[in-house]
Amino acid sequence: MDKIAIVGIGCRFAGGVTDASSLWQFLLDKRDGVVEVPADRWSLAKFYDADPEAPGRMYTRRGGFLTESIWDFDADFFGISAREASIMDPQQRLLLEVSWEALEDAGLSGQAIGGSVGVFVGGFTTDSSMVRLSPSARMDMNAHTAMSSSLTLLSNRVSYTFDFHGPSMTIDTACSSSLVAFHQATTALAAGDCDLALVGGVNVMFRPETFISMCKGRFLSFDGRSKSFDAAADGYGRGEGAGMVVLKRLDAARRDRDRIYAVVRGSGTNQDGRTTAIPVPNPDAQAALAKRVCRVAGVEPHQVAFIEAHGTGTAVGDPIEMSALGEVYGAVADRREKLYVGSLKASIGHTEAAAGIAGLIKALRRRYDR
Repeated sequence: MDKIAIVGIGCRFAGGVTDASSLWQFLLDKRDGVVEVPADRWSLAKFYDADPEAPGRMYTRRGGFLTESIWDFDADFFGISAREASIMDPQQRLLLEVSWEALEDAGLSGQAIGGSVGVFVGGFTTDSSMVRLSPSARMDMNAHTAMSSSLTLLSNRVSYTFDFHGPSMTIDTACSSSLVAFHQATTALAAGDCDLALVGGVNVMFRPETFISMCKGRFLSFDGRSKSFDAAADGYGRGEGAGMVVLKRLDAARRDRDRIYAVVRGSGTNQDGRTTAIPVPNPDAQAALAKRVCRVAGVEPHQVAFIEAHGTGTAVGDPIEMSALGEVYGAVADRREKLYVGSLKASIGHTEAAAGIAGLIKALRRRYDR
């Protein structure tokens, strides 16, 4: 594939993270973004119970929640009426903000770009739909309801607002959504489908139902934390936020004298196929993908010095992932230096559809700030 440059970053995550620099400082300071469920989301008294079998209750009371209000939004700035903004999915609002900031970080103006810009967004949680399309909301539906919470609008709201004409798509592959979106963006750039791409993911948690369902499936940890690579791992802790990066073909970025955070030499996707259970990963499939991407990128596995892993903090998933990564990158004859592995989820929670882009942004700042 053609080499792709990452030239802009915008993000919001738990712990007061408002941009890539504050994310990196947050990590250097060893701060913690996991808090109790904010009072403006739902009542813990009503929905929490330490007993996993309690009907209609969640057994965790913590997660990686944003410190700023998810309801505050400058609608006028984006040319959106107050009436429409009042029922817009907070995920749409958050994506508009981080998209603008990513473009600013890249030295670009949202109004001045236009044209052949693609938007690729990972998203899959539907808290807003639960509210806007519930039986109790029937009498409150209006002309904006249909556009208020569709996953389609996560990407297309950005394209519409900034008048972008390139490919625009929301991708739902669960926790890999934003990385699959990233792969699709690099492919589209290499194919000439667009000249610039915004790519990222988003997750906002303001309904208890998703927490409850995940607890009933025993996916979540009891203390709300993702204890990545830890013997005490007992499930993941949910987190929220959004991240967006700006991509260009490398030759165009050099021509325009852009600040280049990193160069993408290869990417890829695959699927686990049939395993012992649908959420259980396949180490053979993971290893095969890693080897293939190395070949595409022209990178020898021993040259890889750092891996930002999935690392959700599950007793099944983490060992399988580490086994696959160790096979490809660690247990190679030419390796002379240590291979470092990390996971951002231990600090800000598992941001689900935004998890991949969050890890990428962490890795970018690690490289850029060295």
